Amino acid sequence: MAPQGPVPPGGRRRGVLFDVDGTLIDSSYIHTVAWWGAFRQQGYDIPMAAIHHHVGMGGDRLVDSLLPEGRDRSLDPEVMASHGALYASHWPSLRAFDGARDLLARCHAGGLAVALASSARRKDLDVMKSILDADAFIDGATSANDAKNSKPAPDILVAALEAIGVQAADAVYIGDAVWDMKAAAALGIPAIAVTCGGTGAGELREAGAVEVYEGPRELLRNLSSSVLGRLLAGTEGPG
Repeated sequence: MAPQGPVPPGGRRRGVLFDVDGTLIDSSYIHTVAWWGAFRQQGYDIPMAAIHHHVGMGGDRLVDSLLPEGRDRSLDPEVMASHGALYASHWPSLRAFDGARDLLARCHAGGLAVALASSARRKDLDVMKSILDADAFIDGATSANDAKNSKPAPDILVAALEAIGVQAADAVYIGDAVWDMKAAAALGIPAIAVTCGGTGAGELREAGAVEVYEGPRELLRNLSSSVLGRLLAGTEGPG
């Protein structure tokens, strides 16, 4: 059910969608190490650089992209389960990026509906939400079960928009991976990229990012000149 709250004079709710892993939480390289370990448990030696490049995809797509086509695919669920267990062992090490909570608070205070458009497992998302300590500023959140197809398909963004009652034309998306940018582009949503997840600015721009910042804090510092700032200031969409 979409949250109830102030609707701008134009009559359409405006909103911002946030990726979580690598965007608000410093977890991209932990995912990389966890996938590396999971692959090795099944006898696959996949370079970490190749794995990191695919982090941000759904786990099913990541496995399919990195493992040989002729493998025994019946073992894929074991690989994904191993990744989940290895990642969970690092929960105590997870930290929010500087400015993450403040950015969520600023968006909420400015009247935007705020959604965490995450494709993480529900239990991983619960841990990350606890670390963010920002539930008062979050109007909706998605997890892996909310999308049939994972990124770069836009399904999880569609689910997040539905969760907060916002149309794509009235939203901005913030993410850290090439796959985030592609998912947003599929819906025509302007995508702001952050490099704190480990992907370079050039690659993110090539994938469709309209702006690139080092992380949440730098976006906050430049909010007035950002597409997000225009969304906060106006009653129409960000375009």
